[in-house]
Amino acid sequence: MDGSILTGLILLGIIILLIAVVVVIYNRLVALRNRFKNAFAQIDVQLKRRYDLIPNLVKVAREYIKHERETLEAVIAARNQAVGAVKQAAADPGNGAAMSGLVAAEGVLAGTLGRLFALVESYPDLKANQNMMQLSEEMSSTENRIAFARQAFNDAVMTYNTAREVFPAVLFAGLFGFQTAELLEMENEQQRQPPEVAF
Repeated sequence: MDGSILTGLILLGIIILLIAVVVVIYNRLVALRNRFKNAFAQIDVQLKRRYDLIPNLVKVAREYIKHERETLEAVIAARNQAVGAVKQAAADPGNGAAMSGLVAAEGVLAGTLGRLFALVESYPDLKANQNMMQLSEEMSSTENRIAFARQAFNDAVMTYNTAREVFPAVLFAGLFGFQTAELLEMENEQQRQPPEVAF
């Protein structure tokens, strides 16, 4: 065999191997990106469930604590802000600005819900109301689901970020538009705990 033909075959083999490596890297990054987007969709489902429970909580509480209108309105306003923030985050779950907006909105919501539940403690009739007890149980269950879904999302983001930062993927990730995804982390430790809703 001629030396130039052998050299050509070796070069062709190297090119085919490089193309195969790039295809494998690209496909793996796509799969991991889809995994963290799906994980965020699970958070979205649980957050929407909580957002749907909040008006019912306010409605039940309003019957007992009519003079605490400011707190009730603040809860609804914070809920509406959080609904908007989760829509933005759901559109691009890896976006740092969207995640920061969601964390901030959830922080405000957690604070207003905390005030509402502190008020509920001051009203024994409200605290003993069957609807309020059922709603609080559903809220607690939902908060646990949110925490679990957030952990699954953060795990998926960590796997994706690690895969895009290791060699040789790091050489191609930026070229193919695979940006670093942001974790969904609460601003402080208090927000990592679900609001106290036990009666």
